[in-house]
Amino acid sequence: MKVAINGIGVAGPTLAYWLRRFGHEPVLFEQASELRMGGYVIDFWGLGFEIAERMGIVPTLLERGYKMEQLSLVDADGHELAGMDLTSIREQLNGRFISLARADLAAALFDACDGIPARFGASIGGFVQDREGVTATLSTGQQERFDLVVGADGLHSHVRALTFGPEVRFETPLGCHVAAFRLRGYPRRDELTYVSHTVPKRQVARVALRDDETLVLLTCRSELIEGDPPRKKQKAALRRAFGDMKWEVPDILDRMDAVEEVYFDRVSQIHLPHWTAGRVAVIGDAAACASLLAGEGTGLAMIEAYVLAGELHRAGGHIERALAAFDARLRSFVTAKQHAALRLRSFFAPPTALALRVRNVAVRAFALPFIANRLIGSLSDDLVLPDYLAT
Repeated sequence: MKVAINGIGVAGPTLAYWLRRFGHEPVLFEQASELRMGGYVIDFWGLGFEIAERMGIVPTLLERGYKMEQLSLVDADGHELAGMDLTSIREQLNGRFISLARADLAAALFDACDGIPARFGASIGGFVQDREGVTATLSTGQQERFDLVVGADGLHSHVRALTFGPEVRFETPLGCHVAAFRLRGYPRRDELTYVSHTVPKRQVARVALRDDETLVLLTCRSELIEGDPPRKKQKAALRRAFGDMKWEVPDILDRMDAVEEVYFDRVSQIHLPHWTAGRVAVIGDAAACASLLAGEGTGLAMIEAYVLAGELHRAGGHIERALAAFDARLRSFVTAKQHAALRLRSFFAPPTALALRVRNVAVRAFALPFIANRLIGSLSDDLVLPDYLAT
């Protein structure tokens, strides 16, 4: 089976890897001219980690990642208001919990696809389905025939729009905007520690990376941002939203002006009644984005990719049966993850001073063993991954 995969991020290479393992012919397409680098840091655990183990890339992830030790919430003077020991969480999860740049995870997944055709600077611009397959028209103007087309092209998926309609029909904005960028030579470093300063409706966080880099994450309620500003006006919008904050924020905003690449987007979820239509499917953020604040979007993307490839293998070429099984196996699991993600908005951008105080009290409470155990329990996934290779 020849499968076109639009998007070389996390979901796309994972799907391509498993399709090849099951004897199919995946082809990866990516609109960008090369792999995207930089970006924000993710926490990686659970079933996504298990899939990475099955792919043999965990040693690479451990080498590129970070074993974070502490979460520190500080006031305007840099004094800690609340904190959390992260080493105990990692120990309870048997070391299967790391933090790493999303781009490093994507790169490791792509490296595992060595030999699979990957066409950078080309994407799927349109397609026509029939009973025998899909004719895809590429952004280069070429046409190519496939048995299946998969959109793994992110929150603002073009394949999803072509298949199901405009994004506005399926997007649920969560009322927050985020920005992330890297600073080189930033003088304040707390190794292996997430440090953040929060006021009502806004949070600024930083984490020290290798090579004298610091990742900065800005989160705010969307009413502080006027719509969705174009790229050239995004830094000005961030200055207006965060400009009156104290702590290290004035210095961070000044240094932001010299940064070339700033990730900026609204925080949203995607809710589709179906993830497939005929010979087209969507996975990852294109199918069911839980939001950047959820903390497990990459894991969900890898789960969806693995299960889609596995169900295609198990169905023996019966695409309709495979796509129905893919949706049925994961629908309730993914929906539950999306619902859980909604509770995290108040951690990053509490709406009021009272909500901020409640958040700080809650973080302090996680130092208590029985509450910490409940947190660790919430990190466990209630889904068993099938062993499709044994099928």
